[in-house]
Amino acid sequence: MKFDTIIIGGGLSGLISGIYLSQRGQRCVIISSGQSALHFSSGSFDLLNNLPDGTSVQKPLDAIGKLIQQAPSHPYAKLGENKFKILTQQTKEFLKNAGIATQGDYEKNHYRVTPMGTLKSTWLTLENLLISENEKCLPIRHPGIFNVTGFLDFYTQFIADEFLKLGTKCSIHAVNFPALENLRKNPTEMRSVNIARIFDKQENIQELVQILKAESEDCDSIILPAITGLNREDVVDYLRKEVDKPIYLLPTLPPSVPGIHTQQKLRSVFQQNGGVYMLGDTVLRAEIKGNRISQIYSSNHGDIPFIGQNFILATGSYFSQGLIASTEKIYEPIFDLDVTYAPNRTQWYNSDVFESQPYQSFGIKTDNSFRCMREGKILENLYATGAILEGFNPLKEGCGAGVSILSAMYIAEQILSK
Repeated sequence: MKFDTIIIGGGLSGLISGIYLSQRGQRCVIISSGQSALHFSSGSFDLLNNLPDGTSVQKPLDAIGKLIQQAPSHPYAKLGENKFKILTQQTKEFLKNAGIATQGDYEKNHYRVTPMGTLKSTWLTLENLLISENEKCLPIRHPGIFNVTGFLDFYTQFIADEFLKLGTKCSIHAVNFPALENLRKNPTEMRSVNIARIFDKQENIQELVQILKAESEDCDSIILPAITGLNREDVVDYLRKEVDKPIYLLPTLPPSVPGIHTQQKLRSVFQQNGGVYMLGDTVLRAEIKGNRISQIYSSNHGDIPFIGQNFILATGSYFSQGLIASTEKIYEPIFDLDVTYAPNRTQWYNSDVFESQPYQSFGIKTDNSFRCMREGKILENLYATGAILEGFNPLKEGCGAGVSILSAMYIAEQILSK
């Protein structure tokens, strides 16, 4: 099977690069082993919340120079200050064209609401989710928080307590009707995705409308868990129209319905542009000739090779086994690429779990074009993008999604310029 570009990994980075290339005429395939980290997403995309030294960041474009000084191997440092700014400015429109509407912009971070009701800085947030421009208050004063009876991944009382600290007093309400009663007969089925399927049906949405109307008379707005339909995009707008009140969603504990929506939309756009998406397949090995990858082999296709001009490694980090940690080393399992990591295992972690963990910044060594290295030599047609890259801490720096998106777009540009 021959393609212009072969992308290994179907998460955020893999899909962004695949869409960018396929929209510009490249024949691409994405080989995805399974569930993406997007399924655990909060519904927001972080760009840069903190510098490596811990300094809080409100305006990422103004802080990028200091980041490059502090972390010269950071993916943003490899992009360079000018390209970082250009790609950051292009991202919102890129996502919009892919059917993903977001709130926020590149000039200043805003605040998203976590599943526990606290505020955290972020770059872009999916539409319909509640956000605030101020870390000390919310844009609503007396909301009603509604939750499905028996749904344990949405903590209404915790949320109400945190909101009260910000000057917002909430009332708490339960949602229950026959379709939900049937689902609740098996407690293991009371998960976000299963409940969201209930709200794909119009008759169940009508039941919800009646409950919201009856119980929200004293509320200035309504808050719901982000479980309003798995395959429908119009539910929140419909509820707002019928109930005639502002309605906002809050993320739940995983799995994330907004994250699944994002994955589905990106995959759909990729395929609409001619991309081939192979789900449930795992790349096992590669053939390397000189300083180039010639072909790869997967578990589902046996001896039938995938042959491409360029290859993009977007397999993620430890969670998705893009990197594997043994007792002695950290390695990349497909190409045996060079990996940055501390030689002594005791240097991989900090005993204080709330401190920055060194292993989180371990990753694939690349040049400034994100071409991978093997035995100290650059592989000319193999690029790495996203969480597998070296030199950054996505949790402490709040930059995981930004690294995934910007590195993917930059690599696509490099491939197209050849």
